[in-house]
Amino acid sequence: MPRFDDDGAQSSFPDLFPKLASGVPGVLFIYQQSADGLRYRYPFVSDRVRTLFGLEPEDLHRDGQVVSSVIHPEDIGGVAASITESARKLTPWQHQARMRLVNGDYHWFESDSVPELQADGSVLWYGQFNDIQPFKDLEFSLRESEAEFSFQAGFQKLIARLSSDFITCGFGNIDQSINRVLEAIGQFFGVDRAYLYRISDQRTEMTNTHEWSRDGVEPLIDTQQQVPIDTFTWWHQQIDQMVETNRLVFVENVAELPEEAGPEKALLTKQGVCSMFCVPVRTRGMVSGFFGVDSLSPREWRTDQADLLIIVSGLLSGVLERHRLEEELLNQSIRDPLTGLHNRRYLYPRLDEMIALWNREQQPFALALFDIDHFKVVNDTLGHLAGDYVLREFTGILLEHTRAMDVVARFGGEEFVVAFSATDSDAAGALVNRIIKKVRHYDFVVDGQKIPLTVSAGVAAVGGDDAADPTPEMLIGSADNRLYLAKEAGRDCFANASGPSRL
Repeated sequence: MPRFDDDGAQSSFPDLFPKLASGVPGVLFIYQQSADGLRYRYPFVSDRVRTLFGLEPEDLHRDGQVVSSVIHPEDIGGVAASITESARKLTPWQHQARMRLVNGDYHWFESDSVPELQADGSVLWYGQFNDIQPFKDLEFSLRESEAEFSFQAGFQKLIARLSSDFITCGFGNIDQSINRVLEAIGQFFGVDRAYLYRISDQRTEMTNTHEWSRDGVEPLIDTQQQVPIDTFTWWHQQIDQMVETNRLVFVENVAELPEEAGPEKALLTKQGVCSMFCVPVRTRGMVSGFFGVDSLSPREWRTDQADLLIIVSGLLSGVLERHRLEEELLNQSIRDPLTGLHNRRYLYPRLDEMIALWNREQQPFALALFDIDHFKVVNDTLGHLAGDYVLREFTGILLEHTRAMDVVARFGGEEFVVAFSATDSDAAGALVNRIIKKVRHYDFVVDGQKIPLTVSAGVAAVGGDDAADPTPEMLIGSADNRLYLAKEAGRDCFANASGPSRL
């Protein structure tokens, strides 16, 4: 058993032992805790504590607490607890902690020692400190690699699931699907908002069409409808670059926006945005909007964050393009290709809706069936191109004198139907009269030749003198009969339940 003098110097170790200890890569030590557990010192510690940590062995001989000055502040508590546990159970003291080297860097060191209870009640530990930073670096690298692999696998799985969701979603569910994408992406990246904006063709406005917000974060979608961007000079430039060069926008810190972005900085600050990404979204091969994410607090973004968001943007672009094509196909099936008006396939369901509203709330509506007088003469004398021109011009007149809530449809040939929503018989008659008068005085010109034209109409109203329990077929049949009466009355007029009426 080695003995120690009162001043802590070694009295029984041969001179050769310190030389041997100096050749060991780590730090050899004997550590002593007094019987009352209040005093600590190193009766022996190799000189490497000087070259590694800048500590003097003589200082450690007197006071072991000096080592605390080079232990990382976050690790001091763990070191003290591990020593106490080893002394209490007399089990090997094995612990890892970060220690500050002479150059100021922290390295991980591992203590490995064996305790021995002394006759006076003190405890001696015989062991060494070893620099394990290379192993920690490898461990951290492996963990980072594993975490990165897990992240990438999770991202690919997420994109595959969202893609599958879009493939299987039915027509008409596009909004719900996009909202699910924004929620999934927002939660995956841990952002506070994820959103989709549409940009007007003239790049003068932007509209928030879809948005997800984390719990507790105020949504902005209601305040972001048809937002003029001409006054936001800096942001308008960013949108121009998105459209023209497909460049994304990354604001790492809103507080550091350039001086020319003063209005944008004020708005984003008011919205609580700290940093943001915006990535272009394309339809028909052109940038039509952007997908973005916001963070309301400082954060470190991944170095490949832009690439990952571009993948999401590509997914959304594909979805919107598919939706556009589906809408085009639908429009082709419910719209007349010549005039662009709805056709019978669209008209009948809308009439069913109006009838249901009448049955439920007694909201009246009226239906007018128009026919262009002597249209066959136009086709026979001037040709079908002239006839097509007349049909398109008459379409424009109908749209000019109707509202968005009304239904305007080409019924077939030169016949057109207008369903006037929330309109009684008298109001419908006045509207039909205006259309007839407009046609009478309208200049239809083909190859420099003016064509005088008139129209006739039959009107059936729900809520007036017509059937109390109508069907679309009954209403159209009634309007057709009255159209015949208007023709018999000399054309260029309309007929309703009261008979023909002429201006």
